[in-house]
Amino acid sequence: MKKHVIIACLYTVVTALVLGIFYPLLIVSISRVAFHNEANGELINENGTLIGSRLIGQPFTGAEFFHSRPSAAGTGYDASASSGSNLAPTSKALLDLVAARTVSEGNGTAVPVDLVTASASGLDPDISPAAAFYQVSRVARERNMSEDAVRELVSEHVTPRQFGILGEPRVNVLELNLVLLSRHAEH
Repeated sequence: MKKHVIIACLYTVVTALVLGIFYPLLIVSISRVAFHNEANGELINENGTLIGSRLIGQPFTGAEFFHSRPSAAGTGYDASASSGSNLAPTSKALLDLVAARTVSEGNGTAVPVDLVTASASGLDPDISPAAAFYQVSRVARERNMSEDAVRELVSEHVTPRQFGILGEPRVNVLELNLVLLSRHAEH
């Protein structure tokens, strides 16, 4: 019996070391070499200043910017408090929240759902092409640009489905706003 307990304890220690320390270190090392940008959070730097990550949503509230999907994570886009609101589709609190967001985003046409509802993580960096095109007239007006120029900019930043079948087409809001800033400074 004593022999079996010692063998079991040794297997536990060896398995914990191999699977709990050595294997994760090997995978992290490989990912940092083979996929450096992705392994480091796809950070965007400009002139040595960290702007943000392509993977985490950020709040954009000015009328001259494309707005992100609302966040339910902590006080908003807080990666340490990632979660949805957990409100049921029939919840009065959710319906009131969506109604208030619809009024603030509304331009007289149907508001795309991703502009008035938070994602499950509350950190979604992307919006649907419909949500981006919905905001074109406001951004063009605020930046004194033609709607066609802004619409073309959005079209250039639509990421299609992966491999043509996985996911949905999307627009990364941070990347779109950064290009908008670099090409078309505010007037």
